[in-house]
Amino acid sequence: MCALRPSVPTRSGVCLLMADIEPLKPSNTGWLIADVVADTFAFGWARTETDPALLRLLSDPLWQPYVVFPGDYAAPHRVVHGVQRPGTSDGEAGKRPLFILLDATWAEARKMFRKSPYLDHLPVLSLQPDQVSQYRLRRSRRNDHFCTSEVAALCLNLAGEHRAEQVLEAYLDVFTHHYLQARNQLPVAWDDPAHQRLRELAAMPSPAN
Repeated sequence: MCALRPSVPTRSGVCLLMADIEPLKPSNTGWLIADVVADTFAFGWARTETDPALLRLLSDPLWQPYVVFPGDYAAPHRVVHGVQRPGTSDGEAGKRPLFILLDATWAEARKMFRKSPYLDHLPVLSLQPDQVSQYRLRRSRRNDHFCTSEVAALCLNLAGEHRAEQVLEAYLDVFTHHYLQARNQLPVAWDDPAHQRLRELAAMPSPAN
């Protein structure tokens, strides 16, 4: 996979709050985001202490942070369904969107959302996807639960970063193929449609800002 790592210039950033042993799970997809989006930050989550670097990031005037979480779990005045883009009349339009993703199981993510007071003043970006998750590496009882990489792609779409969105989706498809082939002790199909699509997207020139 290392030779396939794509990188796409983005205005958006991603902040991963990672629960417990989540970074050690081989099926974790947060590292895919870090490969594609240069401004990806990752912090371990703990209920009793907070990394000072995380607090500095959240207060950095360069960024407009959004906690990405279902709006049903937040006060209505915090919930938003879109992000600020350059050229709008909003006073915060000059800031770059920073998507805060709770990288955890659903049960862990709910606890993290409730017990992270430093997030309480931030807007909650409630996604409303019109597709179901294609993630196949862990089982979920609900098809409206998305893996971390899929959530990041949905956020990039909202921010108008469509090439980065498509590259991240293709990268996840390739990672899934490699993972499943290895688990079943089968060779990688380097010329399958997933690899071809990733190569084509990675070779495309970046759009002018």
